[in-house]
Amino acid sequence: MVKQFIIGDAAHELAATRRVLERLPEEHMAWKPHKKSMTLGALSTHLINLLNWQIAILQYSEFDLSIVPSRRDALVKRADILEEFDANVGKLEKLLAECDEKTLGEEWTLRRGDYIILRQPRAIALRTFGLSHMIHHRAQLGVYLRQLDIPVPGLYGPTADEEA
Repeated sequence: MVKQFIIGDAAHELAATRRVLERLPEEHMAWKPHKKSMTLGALSTHLINLLNWQIAILQYSEFDLSIVPSRRDALVKRADILEEFDANVGKLEKLLAECDEKTLGEEWTLRRGDYIILRQPRAIALRTFGLSHMIHHRAQLGVYLRQLDIPVPGLYGPTADEEA
């Protein structure tokens, strides 16, 4: 039952995230709303990285932030972002299809070297560290689109851009 819930939840949120990424304006990929904010391209690239983390939750028993680059170069072409997003979604969907309830209940650890950031069952880590984290940054991306006057797609119902 947990697996069915996760698969359905992930499918909905990944499809919604793709709808937002489809709207990316290439001419504004270096734009950011505030000096402390990520650029549009960096935020979009971060969404792809979050998919890599979701994949890692299912592939490995732990993820060590000290051995991965803290930032990667931002992608600047919508087609490249969508291509990598779609490839990662395919990997994640395959891993979800292959995992079982026992695997989802196994402990997963997020660490930075010897420091343990969190330790929880994979299913919970996937939902919180993976999907909820992605939803948070997708919402930021929606604000960026709104500020750039790009129509924002509906995610849980119509937006002001879609109302009649």
